[in-house]
Amino acid sequence: MKKILLTICILTFTIGIASAQSASSKQDSRKNLTVKVWKRGNAGKGTRYLDHVTKYDAQGRKIEEIEYNTNSKMVSRCTYSYDEKGKVKQEVVYDERNKAVRIRKFEYNTDGTKHKQYNYGPDGKLISVKEFEYVR
Repeated sequence: MKKILLTICILTFTIGIASAQSASSKQDSRKNLTVKVWKRGNAGKGTRYLDHVTKYDAQGRKIEEIEYNTNSKMVSRCTYSYDEKGKVKQEVVYDERNKAVRIRKFEYNTDGTKHKQYNYGPDGKLISVKEFEYVR
């Protein structure tokens, strides 16, 4: 019985390390990367057009995402900024004219889960607050 428990503990620890390394290498592979997603209408036989562009910073964190319509015109854009722990501290959403329409700011619990989300209008006035509760 002790051998089985020891084996389970070792496997769990090994899987945890492998998962952490995989997540780390995934983020490393995104450093200073721009990803363009192209789309084709008409069951893949139509004209190819730009659908999304996602940009990552030197730490591999997503810093901007832009969505386009079928005419390659911007539909929306979202920028992200991070705190010293690497958590998203602010998102700014822009419209098709590149004008800010919504700002979200976040607070986190000590375990890294979201605690609150503050939603602001483009004028900086607080519109609403979301609180996150985690129940097991």
